[in-house]
Amino acid sequence: MTSSKAATSGISAIRPTRFEPAGSANVRTQGLLRGRTAGSIARDTDAMPDRNVLGGELEPCGSDPVTGFYRDGCCRTGPEDRGSHTICAVVTAEFLEHQRRIGNDLVTPMPHFSFPGLVPGDRWCVTAVNWLRAHVDGAAAYVLLASTHERALEVVPLVALREHAVDVPEDPGPLTD
Repeated sequence: MTSSKAATSGISAIRPTRFEPAGSANVRTQGLLRGRTAGSIARDTDAMPDRNVLGGELEPCGSDPVTGFYRDGCCRTGPEDRGSHTICAVVTAEFLEHQRRIGNDLVTPMPHFSFPGLVPGDRWCVTAVNWLRAHVDGAAAYVLLASTHERALEVVPLVALREHAVDVPEDPGPLTD
């Protein structure tokens, strides 16, 4: 038996109450999922928009070169993205040199990873850990907050991201110094 509140919310269809016979939730769950494949269930969550660090919908980061772990122009993340490429950075010469020094060469093209190599002024989805390391070392890249995935906040405090937030200038000239 379940309460009417739990029954209307659908909770009892997933978890049996202590009064239900063991195994009854499995029968109910199977009924709810009948005819659905794992792929169709996964697509249900795909319909949810990715959020940025400001709480809004995630905006594109860059298309020239095309960035993102999934090479879709956005700093989306998922289980395959072990590095958490969630921060939309506008890279500077100082940031690129810092990344090279820590073993993350972002300048040399790597066609087998669809990576063209970056130049100052490019927008690129960088890993949260490497951006934070650059921040601590005084070499952080600029950040587009609306294009930075909310999962970056699991690694980097919002105050640090805000410290380097920019609107992208028409002429990236000052970024090359």
